[in-house]
Amino acid sequence: MQTKQLGNSDMHLTPIGFGAWAIGGGDWAYAWGPQDDKDSIAAIHKAIDLGINWIDTAAIYGLGHSEEVVARALKTASRRPYVFTKCGMLWNEKREISQSLKSIRREVEESLRRLQVEVIDLYQIHWPVPDAELEEGWSTLAELKKEGKVRWIGASNFSVEQMKRAQAIAPITSLQPPYSMINPAVEPAILPFCLEQGIGVINYAPMHSGLLTGAMSKERVANMPQDDFRRRAKQYQEPYLTWNLSVADLLRTIGERHGVIAGVVAIAWTLKHPAITAAIVGGRNASQVEQVIAALEFRLSDAEYDEINQYLKTRPA
Repeated sequence: MQTKQLGNSDMHLTPIGFGAWAIGGGDWAYAWGPQDDKDSIAAIHKAIDLGINWIDTAAIYGLGHSEEVVARALKTASRRPYVFTKCGMLWNEKREISQSLKSIRREVEESLRRLQVEVIDLYQIHWPVPDAELEEGWSTLAELKKEGKVRWIGASNFSVEQMKRAQAIAPITSLQPPYSMINPAVEPAILPFCLEQGIGVINYAPMHSGLLTGAMSKERVANMPQDDFRRRAKQYQEPYLTWNLSVADLLRTIGERHGVIAGVVAIAWTLKHPAITAAIVGGRNASQVEQVIAALEFRLSDAEYDEINQYLKTRPA
C-alpha cells in the first residue's frame, strides 16, 4: 500500500485515516446521535487490521469521550497507529461549549490522560477562535513540541492569512480543512498555498458527513435522532438535499463499475487533488469500515474525475 509523507513530519500516512468524531456519542452540540462504544472499538480494530495507520480525534468529540474510547480500543489493537487530536474547544459541567486558545497547556495534559499515551503524534488547533489568541495558541503548541509532549503540530480550519501568522512563529506540519465535492471552498486559495508551502493536508468530511455514501435518502434524513447535528446542517436541507443525493447517485453509478460504494468514489475524488495527503473517514461500526476500506487503493481515472466535475458544474444556482 502506498503511503504519503505528512508535511515536514516523519510520518507516512495511509490514504485514509479513521475519523473518531461520531464515536464520541450523543448528548452534545455536534453529536451524530447515540453510539455504542463496543461498535466504536470494533470499528477501530477493523480499521487497524485492514491497514489504516492513523486515527484522528479531538477533545471536544463527545466532550472527551471519543479520546477515551480511542484509548480503550488501542489497548487491545493489533498494532499502534499514529494518534492525532485537537485543542481549543472547551466545555463546562453544564456541557456548554466555548472556545479559547489560552488553556492549551491544561488541555494537552487532559488529552494525554484520556488517550493514555505519553506523547501525541499530531496536536492541532481545532479552530482559530478567538482570532486574537492565534499567536498565543500557536506559540504554546510550538513549546509543547520542544518539550516532547507532542511530536508535530498542525492547524485545522485556518485561512491562508492565519497560516501565515502561525508560520511566523513555527512551521505548520499540516492543515485539516473540510473538503468534498459538495464543499470545495478550499480549492481556490487554501490548497494551493499548502502545496506551495509543503504543508500536509488531511481533509475531513470527504463524504460530507455521510451525504455521499450512497446510503443516504430523504427518509433517512427525516428519521435522524434529534441530537444528530446533520438534521440542522444546510446541505441536508432543501433545496440542497435533492441535488446532493443526485450527486451521490452519479457516484454510485461510477462505483458500480469497480465494485465499490459511492462513498469510496467521493473519497477518491478528494485524494485526486495533489495538495491532499490523506482523507479522514469515519466509521461507527466494523461493517461501515469494511464498506469504505477500498478507498485505501481505489483511484479515479482522469476520465471519471472529469465526468464528476462536469456534472458538478450543472449545479443549480
